[in-house]
Amino acid sequence: MNDDSITIRILCPKLVLANSGLQWLIGSPFFPPLTVVSTVRCIHDDSSSADYDKESDDLRTLLLKGFYVIGALIIKTADAEKNASEAIDAARRLRRLLSGEAELPDTVTIGAVADSLGADIKFFVSRLENSTSIETVDYVLYDDNPEKFVWERGCLIRCELPIKLPFYYPANNPSDAEKRYSHAIESVATKLKEAQIAYVVESLSQVSAEVPLPVLFRGKDLDFDADLSNIKLVGEADEDDTKVLSCAHFCLQNISAPAIFSAENADKIQVSVLLNTSQKPTKSTAPIAEYYPALEDARLLVVDWKLDVLCYATKRLPLIYALSKLVVPGLVDQLNTMKKAIMPYLLTQHPQLRPFHFSPPGVLQPITVIYELSYGETEMKQVDVRKSLHSRLGLPFDRPLLRIANALVLSTKDSSNSVSLRKGSVLLKDVHIGIPSSGVTGGSVSLVQGSYEYYHYLQDGFDDSGWGCAYRSLQTIISWFRLQHYASVDVPSHREIQQALVDIGDKDPSFVGSREWIGAIELSFVLDKLLGD
Repeated sequence: MNDDSITIRILCPKLVLANSGLQWLIGSPFFPPLTVVSTVRCIHDDSSSADYDKESDDLRTLLLKGFYVIGALIIKTADAEKNASEAIDAARRLRRLLSGEAELPDTVTIGAVADSLGADIKFFVSRLENSTSIETVDYVLYDDNPEKFVWERGCLIRCELPIKLPFYYPANNPSDAEKRYSHAIESVATKLKEAQIAYVVESLSQVSAEVPLPVLFRGKDLDFDADLSNIKLVGEADEDDTKVLSCAHFCLQNISAPAIFSAENADKIQVSVLLNTSQKPTKSTAPIAEYYPALEDARLLVVDWKLDVLCYATKRLPLIYALSKLVVPGLVDQLNTMKKAIMPYLLTQHPQLRPFHFSPPGVLQPITVIYELSYGETEMKQVDVRKSLHSRLGLPFDRPLLRIANALVLSTKDSSNSVSLRKGSVLLKDVHIGIPSSGVTGGSVSLVQGSYEYYHYLQDGFDDSGWGCAYRSLQTIISWFRLQHYASVDVPSHREIQQALVDIGDKDPSFVGSREWIGAIELSFVLDKLLGD
């Protein structure tokens, strides 16, 4: 391999997600150039071209800060170089929209071309942002342990910010409300960068003697104009710069690496935003109250929501840049996304918007999704949103992977009593594993997919000997739904199952004691409790 050769590293387990269309290749400024972390489908397209505005709106929410578009893959036959140029142009156009800049610095962009079966993939790159010249890629490396590559060097940074935004608009001119609303949002976005703003950084970990104390940064300490690609990481800087506090300061996994590398086990850092509204006056003054009469009738409107931003950073990134280049831009982007979603309903009932973070199987980096919860998860519009996300990420459609129960649990302790929420189960799990074959010939073996907890007679000191196995079987079945995150209901107790028996018996007394009685209870729980959860 010579110095001029071009090498692409592929981390994602599945590169081609469909048999046609356009896909975006995702990378990170914290990884070596031309490292493909994941790929997502372009779902806003037709036979002619993609709807880049809708794509940028979706990806601005979906992609964590710390990941960005580094190229595109197009599924077409015939002229590979021509199709690769088309993919590169599409990636550049989307990247400009996501950055908000008309011109971007020179960045190597990947253009990949695959046949309809995805068996033959050709890679090309363009070195200059405005160049039409492309080069063939010499080497493509597929990483054997991509999870370790991502999570051994990186961590997650979370920032939650509740916002209650009151503003007045003229009662006789409701159309002016949108203008006042937009101005109020812009004021909040600007305030996040002001000198008096304060950011408290701490480890999002269980209580431990090893957890470092929180650190406070002020807006005046941050650098919002720096280029993330040119920032010197801790360990590469001069002697004076090594004193800059990095993300690694709050990463406990530096002491003991996890057995399993994943988003769930990654180091997590919490950022809280504080605003200092009181300032020390230059001279002593008495309090003054001023009255400003309204020139016309006005109405008060309050928009209430909670921002929840998740970012990815290398552990060697100085915290001041993690805040200025990841957290704050993430808050501003989510703020503007909320603004767009609420604008059509500004003078009516506001949507109940809430961000959730997911780490679905087959996708290395977490994603963020904003759900509208006014009518619950089973409302068809919400179902359609999840279906489109499954299509975009190449997820199977035969199981729920992006329901609220599937969201990442980022808080490891309850703020009210500091008790860990991640309690390990004391029950046996997956007891079929390791059982030797029965030796029966001519039969077929069927195994459950996923994990379950094993419930059996006399468990937890409850004497149900002679009651029949349906009680414990039902508990085992519902534990499977819970562990797959398909439902969040608790496993029912014997008393709850008995109450269900009574309810069914009240509806049909002749049904009580029949052979189908217990079976109906199981069906009732699965349909009414689980599917309706």
